[in-house]
Amino acid sequence: MIVRNMGGEFLPIKNEELTMNNGYMLLEFLGIKKDAIGVQKVSVDVELIASVPFQMKSEELTMKNGQEGVAWVLSTFDLDRFGERVDPFGWDFSRFLCNPVVEWAHRGDIPAIGKIEGLAVDETGLHGFVVFNDKAFDPFGWSIGERVRAGVIRAGSVGFRVLEIEIPSKEDSRDGTSLIFRKQELLEFSICNVPANPFALVKQMKNEERTIVPSFWGGVIRIKN
Repeated sequence: MIVRNMGGEFLPIKNEELTMNNGYMLLEFLGIKKDAIGVQKVSVDVELIASVPFQMKSEELTMKNGQEGVAWVLSTFDLDRFGERVDPFGWDFSRFLCNPVVEWAHRGDIPAIGKIEGLAVDETGLHGFVVFNDKAFDPFGWSIGERVRAGVIRAGSVGFRVLEIEIPSKEDSRDGTSLIFRKQELLEFSICNVPANPFALVKQMKNEERTIVPSFWGGVIRIKN
């Protein structure tokens, strides 16, 4: 996870730094005193880049203009590897709809490789269709789309601005939850190679059984994903 405050200062957070009850580190970075954490909900103004739980569905949608969109679950309320959850009903994507960009690995310094269509929220998460750029004007963006369709790349991540966070109580944090994002503005969605969340897999590949045949073991090892 990477946090950037409105002054432009960055705070990279490693996996081992975010334990069950140390949301205090984030609050200190934002200038919120520990003494004030009697209130469970705190409004902040930062930009967050984090891989969150999402899956890709196998079906595709043909848009009115003939473009094909790949169905994605962009975000859910599942617990991620950082001990965080994102409230599905806390998404504000009103401004995002004016510029629904899909980036490559949060690279804002290169042109978008596609866009999001049909963005919607329900109790299971944030959903939409990723429409990759045409090969005629963007061979790179098109090639990422081909990798997605081939199953080579199956993961992604959202970039969002935090509007409200919640520090869970001791009882609520027993499942490992250290931080809950209750309100957040969607800025962009990115395709990436390796997400931080173990749920970020192509949906139809989650429970698929595959056989590995090492030359030494002669095919006696079977592994389930």
